[in-house]
Amino acid sequence: MALIAVAADKGAPGVTTAAVVLAAVWPRPVVLAECDPAGGDLVYRFPTADGGRLDPRRGLLSLAVAARRGLPPQQVAGHTQTLRGGLDVLTGVSTAEQGAGLEPLWGAVGTILAQLPRTDVIADCGRLGVDGPHYDLLAQASSIVLVTRHNLGEVVRLRERIPALAMALGKRDRARPAFSVVVIADHKGFHTALAEVGQALGHGKGRINVIGGLAYEPRTARQLRGEWGGRLDKSLLARTARDVAGQLATVRPAFGGSDFSGQPALPPPDPVAGPVPRASRGRHAGHHAALPAAGSVRASGGGLALPADQPPPATLAQWPAPPGERDPGAVG
Repeated sequence: MALIAVAADKGAPGVTTAAVVLAAVWPRPVVLAECDPAGGDLVYRFPTADGGRLDPRRGLLSLAVAARRGLPPQQVAGHTQTLRGGLDVLTGVSTAEQGAGLEPLWGAVGTILAQLPRTDVIADCGRLGVDGPHYDLLAQASSIVLVTRHNLGEVVRLRERIPALAMALGKRDRARPAFSVVVIADHKGFHTALAEVGQALGHGKGRINVIGGLAYEPRTARQLRGEWGGRLDKSLLARTARDVAGQLATVRPAFGGSDFSGQPALPPPDPVAGPVPRASRGRHAGHHAALPAAGSVRASGGGLALPADQPPPATLAQWPAPPGERDPGAVG
């Protein structure tokens, strides 16, 4: 079905947490794939379904070896493991050296993950460096989700990074990809943060769409250990993740967009969508327990594009919120 790549520019702020929580509330069958070439840590953070430890030898490395000989997508399940609570994961490499060894195979791995039958794949791709073999996997993704904080420096860097990313993917016959941006923001001023970032990035003016936000809750994020329940189930992080997952699951970005000339080829998705459909329970639904109904936190509309020849303001707050913006402190 769909391969959704989750990544970030400098620092990779919360990419792993974002990928994990999105997979946990995903409304369709899903596999969480750890595709960070710098190395991942799912093996050390999460228990298996029976309470044991994940096997580091079974995952992306074993899949890549099998891909050399030609691996049907139906056999990917033989390389995944199940976390306590039911989420299927494809564990990544443990070190950057192992990641370097996969350089010739990133494209083949991406192709296989993008063709999984009846199952979506959320890939934690970590920090996006300069153009390299890892981009071969990104070129196979139907959605590229970029995570950023509500921070002037990070947003400006991301805005400057996207054209280079689009050019790198264009070299791989992925012409004019669409990008979705997810903002990590405190619940106080949540709506204003999304609006300001949308205006800074030019939401709705091309291929960049601020699709939603994730509540910044460090304590809740630390509780993520593959099993949901109680207060974690009802946290703002879970509720906002449900909204973002619903947007990504229902809006499939096309292999098109603007060429950064300001002329969009397709209309952007509406970041204020209706209720996110509740997923069914069970191992293949992405849910580990009964999660709350669609979260009440909604992303505000984006905003106007900042002219390319105009320097950015000193702070994001200098971008005015769009008309009708709700009280930034409201989360209900």
